Amino acid sequence: MFEIRKEGFFMDGKPFRLYSGAMHYFRVVPAYWRDRFAKMRAAGFNAVETVMCWNMHEPEEGRFCFEGNYDIVAYCKAAWEFGLYVIIRPGPYTCAEWDFGGLPAWLLKDKNLRIRCNDPSFTEKTERYFREVMKRLAPLQITHGGNLIALQIENEYGSYGNDKEYLTELVNILRKYGAEVPFFTSDGTSSEMLSGGTLPGVYKTLNFGSRADKAFDCLKGIQDDLPRTCMEFWCGWFDHWGEIHHRRNPRSVAGEIEKLVTSGANLNIYMFHGGTNFGFTAGANFHNKYQPTVTSYDDAALLNEYGDYTEAYMKVRSILRKARGLDMSEPLPPRPELQNIGRVKLTARADLWRNLYLLGKRHRNATPENMEYFGQNSGYILYCTKLKGKYGANRLIVEGVRDVAYVRINGQLKAKYDRSSIKGAGTGYAGGSFSCKIPAFDGEMQIEILVEGMGRVNYGHETENDRKGIRKVRLGYQTLFGWDIYTLPMDNLSETDFSLGACGKTPSIYKGEFKAEKGKDCFADTSGFGKGFILVNGFNIGRYRSCGPQRTLYIPAPILRENNEIMVVEQECCRLKEIKITDKHRL
Repeated sequence: MFEIRKEGFFMDGKPFRLYSGAMHYFRVVPAYWRDRFAKMRAAGFNAVETVMCWNMHEPEEGRFCFEGNYDIVAYCKAAWEFGLYVIIRPGPYTCAEWDFGGLPAWLLKDKNLRIRCNDPSFTEKTERYFREVMKRLAPLQITHGGNLIALQIENEYGSYGNDKEYLTELVNILRKYGAEVPFFTSDGTSSEMLSGGTLPGVYKTLNFGSRADKAFDCLKGIQDDLPRTCMEFWCGWFDHWGEIHHRRNPRSVAGEIEKLVTSGANLNIYMFHGGTNFGFTAGANFHNKYQPTVTSYDDAALLNEYGDYTEAYMKVRSILRKARGLDMSEPLPPRPELQNIGRVKLTARADLWRNLYLLGKRHRNATPENMEYFGQNSGYILYCTKLKGKYGANRLIVEGVRDVAYVRINGQLKAKYDRSSIKGAGTGYAGGSFSCKIPAFDGEMQIEILVEGMGRVNYGHETENDRKGIRKVRLGYQTLFGWDIYTLPMDNLSETDFSLGACGKTPSIYKGEFKAEKGKDCFADTSGFGKGFILVNGFNIGRYRSCGPQRTLYIPAPILRENNEIMVVEQECCRLKEIKITDKHRL
């Protein structure tokens, strides 16, 4: 039994110090879970923490998925093999630099629904999700002989709102479906955040990455009589496209961890192992402008993106093993093996724009609705219309763009818009608009607008409005109606027609083949490419952008075979005929 008393944490009646590390099951291929758990135990940790992302477990309303990468039960049981307790943050919102903070995109179809508050439309859907979650988690609780010791209520709610009825409803729902372990909240170190995000009678924890000797002062008068816990000690930070790669001095990390340990505090390091935002799962931030997150979630974690040891790992290991009285001579689990495959020829090339009509599902609609309206979670969406008549020169105005748009007129690229490059773009319902000149014509003009969703905002109030696609198109004052719309989740490229060849520096889909050794990781070097994503054996290893900072995409060995296929979807321009697959990771 895990208990929170005035004297501290207790496990089965004995004093217990929590030394936990965060590792999200959905960011690490399941074949590597045990390797990472072994390295966690070797570093002196006694628990692992993970968030759960509702959008992964209920990708379509009413259809649930708890298999493969999303098998939370298998993950918890694997952790228990290594003597690790589990702390889970089930949501419904989790942030985690994940698309929409883990909330499902289909919530945004209803423009009247209000998220993260006691709106019955939202809490009813949350209850249905929690019912499915607790079917899996209830038997894993320590009260039933498992290793699940605590559940978090929401996440950093004081940074968003103050609806106590909503937080109380989450507690009631979880209890209704069998939650017996202690609940806790987790917020930043300010009285405002704690006032908005906590509940009477629910244990309060803090999130911070520095000033460990002073951070807990904010709990004075709020929670004076219970043990102190940092539920997110930030040992690093995540990257946005177009920024420099974040690093942190390992001595700084170790110094702060030493303060927490010697002061008697409990801790969860965020992240112990960050992993990867495979596919289109990365989220975004919005402060002064829209900032999409890169594919890597390396996060300067103690284990790097591909599971190798860092200097910070070694320093923290020394502190934790000493604090727990563990033998420092215990050998470490082996480091990951890497392979340098070299240059892979891209022997087939297809025109991207022509193939979009084959890969997408066509919808006919009066107005250019967003992805969520059509039940699409991520990827791209193509809007097409033919303007007929006699028109003078004017400006084509595209409103509410989320996030990158390309406009073609009669098959020729006319304009590009990138929401992330414009300060303030995207605020409000119609924000994020641009225009381009259209010449006079008499007859017919084809307008095509391809939009890429770069990840929904996962933190703050912009989460409420971040629907992907476009809202309206005008030619001068005239609103354009009558659209063919192609939803393009890009989760299956098997219908690509390579007979629709590409030439020059046009957007293209490339394909090549390569051989690989078993059990060795590698990285796809995207140098020379512009913007797009890569699939290896049909598995989307993530987005790339020439603006960096990330230059290579991680290819975990479990997705490789002896003979492999690589597909590069380049949505802008390049003339490369090969891609390098290397043993060097460049972030």
